[in-house]
Amino acid sequence: MVQETSNKMTHLQTLQSTMQWRHVEFEAEMLMDAYSGLLSDQSIILAMNSSFVDPLLQFESQMRILELSFRKIFSLPDLSTVQAMGRNSEDTEVLENLYENIFNMYEDTVIILVSKDFYKIQILKEMVTWINQNKQYLQERAMMVITRVLIFAAKRVRKYPSIDAPCLGLLVAELSLLCSHKNPSIEQQAATGMNYVLYIGMCQNPNIVKQKTGSPSIVETDNTRAIASDFNLLPKNIQGDRDKIAQSVGQILLPTFLTDFVWTLLKKLSSPDDETALEAASLLILTLEYHAQKITMVSKIVDDIYEQLSWNSSHTMKNVLLRVISLLIRASPKKVIFQLMEFPVPADEALLLMWKAASTEPSVAPQVLKTILSILKGKPGEFEEVLIEKRRFSLNATNLMPVAASQALCTFLPVNSYRKVVIKLFPEFLMALMLQLFYCNQLLKDTAQGRSLYVRDGLKVLLNCSGLKEVHDALEKKNFWDQFSQVMDHQYGIQVITKTLSECNFPQFPETLHYVYKIAVEGPRRSEDSIVTIIFFAELLNNFFKESLPEEFLVLFRNWINDSNPSVSKMSLQKIASMAPVFSKIENVCNLLLPILDAFLSKENTVIIRAMLTLRNILSKLDKASYSAMCVKIASSYCPLMDHVNGGIQCMAIRHFGELLVDMSQCKWMLNHIILGSLVPMILFLESTETKIANACRYTLSICVSQLKWSTSYLLQEENYNFESVVLSICNNIISSYESYITDLISDTLGFLGSSRYFLKRGAIILVGYLGKSGEHLLLRDEIDVMIEVIERVARDEDPLNKILIEKTRQLFKEIAYQIASSTIKQTFRRWVKMFHTKKLKPIYDVANIMKEIMEDLEVNAKDSLEDLANK
Repeated sequence: MVQETSNKMTHLQTLQSTMQWRHVEFEAEMLMDAYSGLLSDQSIILAMNSSFVDPLLQFESQMRILELSFRKIFSLPDLSTVQAMGRNSEDTEVLENLYENIFNMYEDTVIILVSKDFYKIQILKEMVTWINQNKQYLQERAMMVITRVLIFAAKRVRKYPSIDAPCLGLLVAELSLLCSHKNPSIEQQAATGMNYVLYIGMCQNPNIVKQKTGSPSIVETDNTRAIASDFNLLPKNIQGDRDKIAQSVGQILLPTFLTDFVWTLLKKLSSPDDETALEAASLLILTLEYHAQKITMVSKIVDDIYEQLSWNSSHTMKNVLLRVISLLIRASPKKVIFQLMEFPVPADEALLLMWKAASTEPSVAPQVLKTILSILKGKPGEFEEVLIEKRRFSLNATNLMPVAASQALCTFLPVNSYRKVVIKLFPEFLMALMLQLFYCNQLLKDTAQGRSLYVRDGLKVLLNCSGLKEVHDALEKKNFWDQFSQVMDHQYGIQVITKTLSECNFPQFPETLHYVYKIAVEGPRRSEDSIVTIIFFAELLNNFFKESLPEEFLVLFRNWINDSNPSVSKMSLQKIASMAPVFSKIENVCNLLLPILDAFLSKENTVIIRAMLTLRNILSKLDKASYSAMCVKIASSYCPLMDHVNGGIQCMAIRHFGELLVDMSQCKWMLNHIILGSLVPMILFLESTETKIANACRYTLSICVSQLKWSTSYLLQEENYNFESVVLSICNNIISSYESYITDLISDTLGFLGSSRYFLKRGAIILVGYLGKSGEHLLLRDEIDVMIEVIERVARDEDPLNKILIEKTRQLFKEIAYQIASSTIKQTFRRWVKMFHTKKLKPIYDVANIMKEIMEDLEVNAKDSLEDLANK
């Protein structure tokens, strides 16, 4: 029985031994498969390295193979498990060697790739990523491979003045997170790897002075690779010493690498692994506290934070993200503010949180407000480039940064540190918001209503935070704030604000006036800005300067009158008219009247009309001495407008000319030559089909003939005056007093013969005939020939009355030409006639009778036509 039992135990042990060996064979086969697969992969990878494949495609292919190899070999059992597979020491040694060879081969493959192209050190960064994806991998073993490759790379980097390793920042970030790993071995490997990555980064940083004794030395033996170093950039055990990591990384890495480091940590905040997210948050905040000024991709970081907050409002790292904003704005206020203003309007909850975080840094309040101010001066919807610190920001057709800036003021200004700064910048912010009020109402009419409310809110908070609550309340009593919901007229809005400021005697008046004057002198970037400046500036002057203005202010209005933008010209003229009592008292008022007269020559009809109205407003308040000094120049400026194609301008010019003659009745002798020069259009337009023009001519011509003491006034005062009688009377008066003007008057009249307007052509025919007859003793033969030629050009007129009148006029001039024998005789004759000529003209045309005869002929012709038709 005992023997049987003993035999059973021996069989069982034999069976167990056999099964164990088969298991060992199976595990050994698994190692052999891994080894052979790795040999094959290495051959392919190295073959690619020698090919002419595109470098990017080559690297991507190699990475795919390396990843597959990594997942396969680092999923093998650990060394202790492999050692337990051996039946004896010899088997164990074989398995150990095979096991080590697998990992050494993978390590050698990576080293070969890095030795050929330093760019491929990025493989190590990907390896760290693969390690973190699965905790079942041989993480400690993988870290050993990474560390050894970094040792090799650190040794190699000293041979080159520069290398291409753009992934250094990313790799440092990944390793830094492992420096707090719970496994001391992994933590130590990560710390060692960090040292060598930072050394590589130090070699590439020209701002760091290299120390001869400070570089790691690498001692190699047959089977091991040991590290001997005279110093460590980081302590050997840095678990929990994030402060040291943050300081060292920022000091050593170039800004681009440091930015990559920060960016990687930022993305880790969304990691599902809470420990990783917390570690990343701690390192991120510490790094930015020390080195935020070195970060280059500020806008990208801000944009990513906005996306994270918008995507998940309950983000566990919300406070960390907002702290990043406050740290970045401390170092780069302009970049952060510009990016914050590029997000959609109106601001959502995420953006409001970011604005609030940005406002927590009191040290940068001046820079932040000045940046917001520069944005507020922009024109929404307009393409504009602003160069800030070598970076180009844009306001393009889709961006509404100025609108966002208006809304942002409501977050920033109430903060105490910002409240102190805005008081100094009050005039600039006030004018900037005035501009935005203009733009929202005039340039964004499709959606202006909502956007103007942001300007309203910005104005309200500006007043309240600048010690002007009294002004805010006064505007509220005027129902001003509520009117924003109806998109008020921008001019009205600016006037109300300025007037209310003045009524409250706001203490910032001196600096506000100085600032507005400054931008007016320097000239705004856009002509629309001038309109806002004019309205605001004029309202300030009108409320604070009741008697006279300083001379320097006059220069501004002169420039505005002559602005290339008609709207600016009109606005300045309108404001001058509204302030006529003040402007009329300026010592050198002539300096203002001259540019107003120049505006008479504008191509824009509305500018001309506004200039004439403004001139009359000032003249009505002007003292007689200044008026007399300018009356000739002013009267001459009206003359070219008396036959203007625009009826409104023509009518106004003629009437204002008459009003000027009434004003200057005591200085009539100064204006007689101008009256004579303006007679032709006033006479001809007496027959205008537009009643207002005809009445204006009748009114002013009556004043003119009275001024000249002619007996024509009674003819014009008749309700149904006779045009030919008026012309005859005027010509007889010219002969008796001003015959030297006849030639010029004839020349002016000939210019109207080609008019397409019926009444002008008829009047010109009659007037030129009478003028020719009255001045026949003054005309030279050459002059008469020219006149006959001009008359013959219009002889084909189809109107029967005009035909008869033209023919009479042509015959009249031919008779005058026939009577002149020679120019010599003519000259002698003229000298005698000047002394004794007193002959009065007699009617030449008798238009009424001619019209009667024409009508009778038309009636006879019509009767004959009817009889012929009846006979047929």
